[in-house]
Amino acid sequence: MILVAVLLLGLLTVPLAGGRLSRLADIDLKLVWAIAVALGLQILIISVIPDRFEGIHVPLHFLSNVFAAVFVWANRSIPGMLVIGLGALCNVVAIAANGGVMPATPAALKAAGLDTKAGEFANSTVVSNPKLQLLGDVFAIPDSWPIIDNVFSIGDVLIALGIVWLIHGVCGSKLVPNRFRGAWAEVS
Repeated sequence: MILVAVLLLGLLTVPLAGGRLSRLADIDLKLVWAIAVALGLQILIISVIPDRFEGIHVPLHFLSNVFAAVFVWANRSIPGMLVIGLGALCNVVAIAANGGVMPATPAALKAAGLDTKAGEFANSTVVSNPKLQLLGDVFAIPDSWPIIDNVFSIGDVLIALGIVWLIHGVCGSKLVPNRFRGAWAEVS
């Protein structure tokens, strides 16, 4: 939900920064099927079968990241896309180092009001002896905030910044200088 909130905030601020939202229609995304498969796999393992088919969640989680990486690489010329990819890579490295789950700090989970049920797959949870904890879910939006209360990582921050860069860069916003827009520099 945090990234959805960032996306909406990015869209709402484009006109305020002199950009045109209609420019988003000019994006020619490549390999859209790859990101659709990645999102479908994430929804499957987190929402549809979180407590069934033991042993399948971690491989499907990694596979979803492979599909997402293929999508990002195919669209790397779009402003902000490589920052989104760097954020995703940070997350994947932390997940891989911790046996397929994102290491979260107990303090972050508590602040966000999150609780993992025993026997249920959680893509972010406390792990014993976490590796690369700095890349894990160490930040939290408190559970007192409606809808967007959750834990997040430095990778998620990079993804959020990349999303805003993409939206404002493509839309010709004054927030993104021409030199950071690539092929979209002529957009005004």
